[in-house]
Amino acid sequence: MKRNTLYISDLDGTLLNAQAELSEYAAKSLNHFIQNGVNFSIATARTGASALKLLSQVALNQPLILMNGVLIYDMEEERFVKREVLSFQARIKITEVMQKTGQAGLMYGLVGDKMTTYYQHLEIKPLRDFVEERMQKFNKKFIKTDDFNNVDADIIYFCFLNTKKNIDILHSELKKINEINFELYQDIYSPDLWYLEISKSGVSKYSGIMFLREKYGFEKIIGFGDNLNDIPLFKACDEAYAVSNAKPEVKSMATAVIGTNHEDGVIKWLEANV
Repeated sequence: MKRNTLYISDLDGTLLNAQAELSEYAAKSLNHFIQNGVNFSIATARTGASALKLLSQVALNQPLILMNGVLIYDMEEERFVKREVLSFQARIKITEVMQKTGQAGLMYGLVGDKMTTYYQHLEIKPLRDFVEERMQKFNKKFIKTDDFNNVDADIIYFCFLNTKKNIDILHSELKKINEINFELYQDIYSPDLWYLEISKSGVSKYSGIMFLREKYGFEKIIGFGDNLNDIPLFKACDEAYAVSNAKPEVKSMATAVIGTNHEDGVIKWLEANV
């Protein structure tokens, strides 16, 4: 059965405001759209735990693209209907680069549908702050391990957060590994920091959108975004709208530029066009 149009938005910097929250106005409007049959979802770098907590006031009923396309979560079936797992060989190569460059990061693993995040040490303050915020705000579980390669789980993702200089050092070494995909983008909440996120080769918000088209039969998909990891999303959508606070590279690919995230630009566009 065709589901007609899906409207799908990035979270941070796009649907969420400058405080990384969904406004009361946005939540009320989204629920109104959904109750009236509008298909709305999200495509985010966040995990399900944090994304669903941030959107707890919204009665989402469409599949979600999580972790830049690594996971697709079906809200009706309440399970992951797609997961992309890194090979053990790729995991070894990534950890070898971490040792060579002396940089720390987070490793995400699944045992069944249960996700756990692993770390070896948290000496880097941005990484420590990242972990502490997610433990306190989203009750996420983080486990210390002496060796990432000894973890018995399906490893799906690595995340690094550091200064641009250190991220560039790491990126230049990791680029030599063929089996992996990168998402490299600036942290919108701390502009002096950058994210480098690693998943299986070929995985991105683009692959997530293409999966939704095929499995759920959406005839048209309209996307919203702001950061560099939204470029694959834009490439996969029939129409794509950049919020005014978006990166120039994202704006250049957009069908049009709309209001900023702190002005609920996505919601106001929906109200005017749906």
